[in-house]
Amino acid sequence: MGFTFTIITLIIALGLTWRYLGSYMAAVFEGRVHFLGFIETPIYRLLKTSPKQEQTWKRYAGALIIFSAVSIVFTYVILRIQGSLPLNPQHLGGVGQALSFNTASSFVTNTNWQNYGGETTMSYFSQIGALTVQQFVTPAVGIAVAIALVRGFSRRNSPTIGNFWVDITRCMLYILLPIAFVAGIIFVGQGAVETLAGTASIHDVLNGVTQTIPRGPIGFMEAIKQLGTNGGGFLNANSATTFENPTGLTNWLSIYLLLSIPFALTYTFGKMVGSVRHGTALLAAMVLLFGVWVGFTSYAEHQNNPAVAAAGIHSTVGNTEGKEVRFGDTSTALFGVSSTMTSTGSADAAYDSFTPIGGFGLLTGMMLGEVTPGGTGSGLYTILIYALIAVFIGGLMIGRTPEYLGKKIQAREVKLAGLGALVMPIAVLIFTAIAVSVGAGRLGPENAGPHGFTEILYALTSQGNNNGSAFGGLTGNTPFYNVIGAIDMLIGRFGIMIPALALGGTLAAKNVVPESLGTFKTDNTMFVGLTIGVIVIIGGLTFFPAIGLGPIVEQLSHGRFF
Repeated sequence: MGFTFTIITLIIALGLTWRYLGSYMAAVFEGRVHFLGFIETPIYRLLKTSPKQEQTWKRYAGALIIFSAVSIVFTYVILRIQGSLPLNPQHLGGVGQALSFNTASSFVTNTNWQNYGGETTMSYFSQIGALTVQQFVTPAVGIAVAIALVRGFSRRNSPTIGNFWVDITRCMLYILLPIAFVAGIIFVGQGAVETLAGTASIHDVLNGVTQTIPRGPIGFMEAIKQLGTNGGGFLNANSATTFENPTGLTNWLSIYLLLSIPFALTYTFGKMVGSVRHGTALLAAMVLLFGVWVGFTSYAEHQNNPAVAAAGIHSTVGNTEGKEVRFGDTSTALFGVSSTMTSTGSADAAYDSFTPIGGFGLLTGMMLGEVTPGGTGSGLYTILIYALIAVFIGGLMIGRTPEYLGKKIQAREVKLAGLGALVMPIAVLIFTAIAVSVGAGRLGPENAGPHGFTEILYALTSQGNNNGSAFGGLTGNTPFYNVIGAIDMLIGRFGIMIPALALGGTLAAKNVVPESLGTFKTDNTMFVGLTIGVIVIIGGLTFFPAIGLGPIVEQLSHGRFF
């Protein structure tokens, strides 16, 4: 598919999805969808709960933490004992302690950071029973938190924000499973591998070499990998291999799937709070920033790689180093930006081979907090945090108590929003400083100088934002990076979720203040611009010094910025 055709069809498809999937998700979480009630009701009986048994934000957060902790232990144990479990045609042994801890933390936080080669490390049972299960569960958890925060805006004088168990059950049954099933059929129909038959051995009689080709239940894992903004692939090469991403259609479908729910949730937000205009304002902020980053990065990758050009080799088709010729430079840049500006992290190319300024586009897309459009659920609740900060600033400008959707934004809300906005940058910068200061951290990057620093910064930014993509030049499977990366991922996930739930609880308990002539409008162009400004300024102020030491210095060392 050509780049222009890809963009046009994506805009049309995502526009329809925003309207209709967004409305459908609102109906799901408002309890108006019941076609799988014969499955849903027994699940509630098993969990000893029901939609009528709502929770305060503290009980909601407690259920989330307990569920996530059990999920980490469950995944860790399966990885450690996989050698004794069935569906292991590769005859692989258990995974090491540090790597199991990192991988369990990774998949439970929706990061899917992979310090391992899937085909050489994980059995089929581990891929299906542990990793793919988490690829359904963790996006449901993220969406549930977003919906809980939305209820904080839509309810009045309410002590509760919903039921965690009900929300994740409805999300998986009515949203993730049906869409992933249909998408999985398309992936397999296009040629994505789906088998339990084990590896295949091919003997080349011309040179006497025998090649072992990995296979497995790949196609349906690919569907939820993209839909749930997970990003963790069955194979080490991820979406750059034809076994996972066989055609131009599956490449387009991958981009569509990973963008669909994060964008559509803004319409869900508008429907649930009774003002689609407010949801459209958030969508506009997301789309404007996303469009700028796609244009910037695509342009950068359409130029010659400065290192290759310095060697006297000039290309007329852009920077093709590390890219699939099936997709080309600009479509690959679109995939990369879509993956890093959501919390997906999947890759159809080697990001380490992007131009320095192209890598800058991928890296800074994550540094904005992954709100453009962000991950499944995480994008919505994080941009709402930024919106509250923007409301506070706007309220100061006009000398009134800040209000958003009729709810007064006071000291407690501002503190919680500030905590949610700053926890990720603080964690990433501290862990990056540690990694470049100790010997175990400096042994990781394969390159010296600013590119090596970027590899470290990118890895810890990716994990802190629960993204999961990697430059590929960092040796991450070491005790140091497995442990520090796991901690980074856990802080990046729950350090924002808990303040978001606290905000939801605080706002739900408030009454609505009637709108007046002095009320600061939060559904117009000015507010969209203010929200964008807050997102960019927070990201710029916190990360620009680090960016200056990495991709910017590397690009300028070649004598030009573009």
